[in-house]
Amino acid sequence: MELRDDQPMQHEIGSRTYLLADVEPIDPDGVRSVTAGTALFFIAFLALLPFYGRLERDGHQWWLWMCLVGMGLGLLGLEYCRHRRRARAERDAGLDRQP
Repeated sequence: MELRDDQPMQHEIGSRTYLLADVEPIDPDGVRSVTAGTALFFIAFLALLPFYGRLERDGHQWWLWMCLVGMGLGLLGLEYCRHRRRARAERDAGLDRQP
């Protein structure tokens, strides 16, 4: 599997050329972002749980289940991001060892 981080530094749209700043991303592997999103879905689930009866009565019970699905998908995404971080670290370590 090839992981590429190279991005174009300029884009031409119509007759204009847009230059991009060369800055490091805040969260390059996404682990912190996915962890925060998963935690927010869990907190939302806990916040809605006391209102289960009212949600069911008003036809908004899906809000509760959406939080559970978001949390489950977040856990899957977290594992994917961790795997990607490990693969990038191994790739970078392999590049450092080569003469």
